[in-house]
Amino acid sequence: MSCSPELKAEVLRLYLAEKWKRGTIAAQLGLSYGKVYRMLRSHGIPVKKQKHPGALKKYSEFLSSTLAQYPTLRATRLYDMLKTRGYNGSLRTVRRAVKLHRPVAKSEVFVRVETLPGEQAQVDWAQVGRLKVDGTERPLWVFVMVLSYSRALWAELVLELDIHSLRRSLVRASHYFGGSPRQWLFDNPKTVTLQRSGSAVQFHPRLLDLAAQMFVQPRVCGVRKPHEKGKVERAIRFLKDRFFAARPLHSIAHGNTQLLSFFNEVADVRTHPYQREKTVADCFAEEKSTLLALPNPLPETGETVLLVVDKTASVHFDKNRYSVPPKHVGNTLTVVADDDVVRILDGAEQVACHTRCYGKHKRVEDPQHIAQILQTKERAQPLKGRELLCTHIPAMKALFTQWVEQGLNVGSMTSKTIRYLDLYGVATLKVVIDEMLRRKVTDIGALAILCEQYKKQRSAPSLALPFGKHVVERDVVAHDLGGYDDGPL
Repeated sequence: MSCSPELKAEVLRLYLAEKWKRGTIAAQLGLSYGKVYRMLRSHGIPVKKQKHPGALKKYSEFLSSTLAQYPTLRATRLYDMLKTRGYNGSLRTVRRAVKLHRPVAKSEVFVRVETLPGEQAQVDWAQVGRLKVDGTERPLWVFVMVLSYSRALWAELVLELDIHSLRRSLVRASHYFGGSPRQWLFDNPKTVTLQRSGSAVQFHPRLLDLAAQMFVQPRVCGVRKPHEKGKVERAIRFLKDRFFAARPLHSIAHGNTQLLSFFNEVADVRTHPYQREKTVADCFAEEKSTLLALPNPLPETGETVLLVVDKTASVHFDKNRYSVPPKHVGNTLTVVADDDVVRILDGAEQVACHTRCYGKHKRVEDPQHIAQILQTKERAQPLKGRELLCTHIPAMKALFTQWVEQGLNVGSMTSKTIRYLDLYGVATLKVVIDEMLRRKVTDIGALAILCEQYKKQRSAPSLALPFGKHVVERDVVAHDLGGYDDGPL
């Protein structure tokens, strides 16, 4: 197909005068690349690409040696270094050259290791959300232990990652498995390792004490070597995908109860990753007989501290105050705390016991302790209504705040609430106040209705009572009662 003289003249002008590339001319004029090439050759124009030395050619040795010494150096830094050496090209050219000169990182090759039955358990934590508890929001963690041979796993939800929580979780995991492996393999958190220099590791003394009582050797994997504890990493991903995904958790106890059911119904019946003909439960049955026997009794895992009782007859523990009898003011008492309970001891005698509070700057009081303080005061008056309610029901503080903000008569509301406290009791009122705060309801009438509903729910019979055999079933027809007053005088 021949081309018009005008088209040929335009191609020559664009190529010679405007310095367009052949590909650009072909794209803009709608011609094939070969046709543009032939048109230029027919006019004696040398169109073979001439090789010119690149702008970075004399710097190639510098780039190679620098990247060999610093393989991760960025192209922008190399560009700045080249400019001081006389380079006048663009940053884009440097980026292209760096891709060619940068040495390829050598990938590490790993050997898969399978341990003997009862030899090792891998331990780790993972954050799985946040939980509102005692008026504050705290990170929610899951502690996971996996037996390396059978892949049997145990996990529990915790709110703390300190050494005391770790000790409690390790003992509960060993009790669940019915024995201990010969090694516990950890990562390198400060909870486990106080210091580390290469292969020299200083373990936490409380962890070493527990390991000695359980006859277990603690070990840590290499720094930034997650593959060394890949079994527990895989178990954590399994829990996140199969258990925690789209599952609301209302409390620690609620989550741990569901975890136990999950182990029995899902985790233990899954196929073993390498012994495909067996389930995890089958492999664990083989491994259980090789575990070390547990000490009897199990080691004490409560956190124990010595604290001085202040002038308000309280001890400060974990950013909260716990009341004690006033006769111990100024004495040093022993506080023993676990996940649920805080016990306060005077020697071997227990002087106070409180439910553990995970909030901050809270005061946990026993009404008997407050009463004993008042008895020591000659002019002591009985607790005012507001103080009485807040002592028995801590959630009342939030309700009082809402009453004040709404401009309600707090005195009248308090007296009515105390009347309901006498009628229904502390347990019922605690549940009702929590429900009112959840629904954002502050009306005193709603308090009365909820108290009555909760009372009926607790007292309602579970089954309908059957009629006796002597009772004959009849249809009762309603009669007009209007004439009952019209009797004989």
